[in-house]
This record gives sequence, structure tokens and C-alpha cells, in this order.
Amino acid sequence: MKFLGYSDQGGRPDGCQIMVENGVAYVGHLFSKGVSVIDVSNPQAPRPLNFLPVNPASWSIHLQTHGDLMLVAEEFDLSTLPDGEAKMRQYTRQGLDSRAFGRRGEDYSAGLRVYDISDAANPKSIAFMEVDGLGLHRLWWDGGRYAYASALLDGYTDHILIIIDLDKPSKPVEVGRWWLPGMWAAGGEALQTNSRVALHHAVVSGDTAYGSWRDAGITLLDVGDRQNPGLIAHRNWSPPFGGATHSALPLPDRNLLIVADEARDEPSREQMKHTFVLDIRHPGNPATIATLPTPSDQNYLTKGGQFGPHNLWENRPGKFVSSSIIFATYQNAGVRAFDLSNPFRPEELGFFVPGQSAASRKSEAGKGTLHSVDAFVDADGRVYVTDFFGGLHIAQCEF
Repeated sequence: MKFLGYSDQGGRPDGCQIMVENGVAYVGHLFSKGVSVIDVSNPQAPRPLNFLPVNPASWSIHLQTHGDLMLVAEEFDLSTLPDGEAKMRQYTRQGLDSRAFGRRGEDYSAGLRVYDISDAANPKSIAFMEVDGLGLHRLWWDGGRYAYASALLDGYTDHILIIIDLDKPSKPVEVGRWWLPGMWAAGGEALQTNSRVALHHAVVSGDTAYGSWRDAGITLLDVGDRQNPGLIAHRNWSPPFGGATHSALPLPDRNLLIVADEARDEPSREQMKHTFVLDIRHPGNPATIATLPTPSDQNYLTKGGQFGPHNLWENRPGKFVSSSIIFATYQNAGVRAFDLSNPFRPEELGFFVPGQSAASRKSEAGKGTLHSVDAFVDADGRVYVTDFFGGLHIAQCEF
């Protein structure tokens, strides 16, 4: 992968999910509280165009675009609290009561915001679907009628799946939900584990939603009836593996599922995480058949920062789509491309490890480390890589 260009995103180098439509990139931020709009029509000279702020107590780290619409998840930012994640677990173990965090819509925003991006440089908010908890974490939407979101709602112990009808984009409405047994505390359910059971997000292909549930593994759900999703299969390999299941990429033409477990800490403090290959010819009985090779071109264990999988490129319609070439971000190991021609023996094709930017060197939170978090791959093999601390890098994949 050949380096093309770099942007500090208008002085907001923190980035999470990125979408690119018609030569314009939309980047969700962790710390900068909003979404950046960047002209990437000339990849060697990206140019910030606009910034869409969110409530200062919330974040909008995940978003989806298709055509003239953009969906942005808004959620209370737990990092604004001392020991935020631990505090959230304290509040949610008996079922979330969002009143403890302030007033929705005033002290923080929580829900789905819809933008008209027909004027790419000047997105216009056309709708906001408020939810009755702390908000949405991540979305899957490919331009169809329904969007699928992980939502932290009152009465539940953590994020569950909700299905949103976008038949009228100016009036999105929830039409269905699903959760793992034990998560609905308000309904009298109780979890039988102290591990984190929470939907990171689900990717949908046809009528099947492939959900990643952090320390509770993966689910295959039948969402043909959007009002009443049904379980097809549930698999969890934590323990013995370390959990934090983050992303599931279906390859339906090959009956395969790629699943990444997120590295959540530095290598000395947790076991190595892996990206698994599953055979789903029998959807009710998914079987693990391989793992993607762990990057080894340099010693990432001692490089500093987190090393291991984070996110998978999700084969978005109209962009780069392949069932044999897989792109994945590996945090301090950049973005990697893997050849899945033989699913029992995946091989690494190539990689792009961004150089340390001035922004990442100055970041007190990042301590100068590389943290490649998300990658967007367009139809021409151009790769856009965000970093938690170091800005946007653009590279060209030369097959």
C-alpha cells in the first residue's frame, strides 16, 4: 500500500469511523465532539470543509452514509466521568436508569441523527430519533429501508440491538429489538456472568444479522421479520480467548464469517487477540476453521500502544467488495490486507503502517503511539485510515 496523503482534520486529529461519498470524507470523533467533513477528491491534499458539533457531553464516533443521507449515532460520552466504563457498569448491572446522567436533550444527546448530504460540504440535519437511555453506539445501514443499531436503553444492562425504519428518513422510528437472555433487568432477567455482555454492532446480509457481543461472542439472527428478530445461533469463545468481540464480516457467497476480537489494552496486560474465520454453511452451527495471521513484520509487542485487531472493512455496496481480500485495522500495526483464497490458511497480502504524525506525538492521551482504528476502502482500492490520536492517512492499495 502506497502512501498518498495526510490530514490533521482541521486540528481535530482524533478519529474513529470514516465514510467517503463522492470525494468527501465524514469522520466521527472521540474527543472533538462531532463529525468532520473533509474534501478528499485530491487524496494527496485533503482539505477540511466543515465540522458538525454534538452536545459537549456526548460523542458521535460512528456513522454511516449512502447516497445523499448520513446517519450519525449520538451517545453519552462515558469518558467524561471518572472511571467512566466502571461507572457505567455500576449503573447498568441492575438495569440502566439514564436519569442518573442528567436530562436527555439538554445535558447530553442520545439517539440517531439523520443528515441530508446532497450538499456534501454542508450537511443539514433533517431528523433526530431520541432513545430512552444513553444513546446509540454503532450502526449498520447500506441505504435500504432499515438501519441496525446498538443501543444503551433504560432497563437493560448494556447495549442491545434495535432496528430502525427509515422509510421516511425525516421520521425514523424503532420497529424491533433483540437482546441476549439476562440483559433485560427491568423485565426481571439476570445475567449469569460478570463479563461484559453488550452488542458492539451487527452487520446485516440478506435477512441475517451477524452481531458481535464483546465478551459474549457472536450471534446470527434472523431479521426477516424486523419486528421479531429470532436467534439462529450463538457462539462464544471467551473463555478461553480474551473476548471483546468487535466486528463480524459475512462473506455470504462463500458461506464464511470473519470475526475480530478487539485488542483493548497493551500486550503486556492482556492476551493476544485474534481474527477468526468461521464456516457458516450450516448457520445454526458456525464452526471456527482458522485465524488471520498476526502481523509480524516488526515487533509490535514492544512498539508501544495497543496491538491487535480493531475493525474490519465491511464490504459496503458500491465501494470495494471482495470475498477473498479482507482489510482490517490492527491498531499500532496499521491496516492490513489478507488473502482468504484458502480459508483454512489465510495469508497476509500487504500492509500500511502510518508514520507517526505531529498530532500523535503531541497527544497526551496517545503518548505518541499509533492507533489505527478504522479503514474505508473505495472501489479503486484507495484506503482511508483513521487514528484515535493521529489524523487521517490515505494510501493506495496496489494489487
